[in-house]
Amino acid sequence: MDDVVVWAGGQLHAPGDLLVSAIDHGITVGDGVFETCGVDQGQAFALTRHLDRLVRSARGLGLADPDTDLVREGVRAVLAARPAAGRVRITVTGGLGPLGSDRLPGQQTVLVMAGSGAPVMSVRAIRVPWVRNERSAVAGLKTTSYAENVVAVAAAHAAGADEAYLANTRGELCEGTGSNIFVERGGELLTPPLTSGCLAGITRALVLQWADEEGLPVRESRADELPFSVLDEAIAGRAPLLLASSVRTVAPVVSLDGHAMAVGLLGRAVVEMYQRRAAGDLDP
Repeated sequence: MDDVVVWAGGQLHAPGDLLVSAIDHGITVGDGVFETCGVDQGQAFALTRHLDRLVRSARGLGLADPDTDLVREGVRAVLAARPAAGRVRITVTGGLGPLGSDRLPGQQTVLVMAGSGAPVMSVRAIRVPWVRNERSAVAGLKTTSYAENVVAVAAAHAAGADEAYLANTRGELCEGTGSNIFVERGGELLTPPLTSGCLAGITRALVLQWADEEGLPVRESRADELPFSVLDEAIAGRAPLLLASSVRTVAPVVSLDGHAMAVGLLGRAVVEMYQRRAAGDLDP
């Protein structure tokens, strides 16, 4: 953590500085939202899209719209202090509040951090038995209530993997703990629809947009088109997988539940496309 720099209250701080109250609602009940951007050429990649989603998530929680100009100030400050950083993390919480779930109006805590991170060349994944609730009040929001993901990632690491994939309550393929998933099947690359409960990933959206512009067969799946059991097809070698994430960017899944997997031809084309398009526009 020594490489992390923190911005709060208009100033830079060391990672060990005490900046958040013990009764901050983000601490007591996880009442907050966040964004993580990759960093390219010293700039937070796709920052405008990330800030737009930060506002959408805040509105979904009933928080006031974050001051995006203030957040941009913090991003500039941390990247000036750590120009070689690989990621920027933006956190906005409900601020000071009671010890229960009630929220005090007009409160907000804003933190911006920069630290290490980099794209990856490949990913090893496992399936986990827990599910996303697509009917949850916070489905599709990027909130700081990340305990489910912490547990699932720990299970992945214990199994020698990097990521864990979850179904939703309907038995459909949903997402990873911090990534979206694409499945190469029938000559197309499919990703679960937002109705599955998955996060509207920034990288996911760019893959869909850029692939459409370049005529690649990449799309959202239809309802029930990607059951969780499609991962059995992946293990059998009939459905290569691709991961999409802001920091890891786009990478093939080369192992699932300990079974080696080949990289799909369409997946290779999408990885190349994403790298090329992202290099040409840092705030698409």
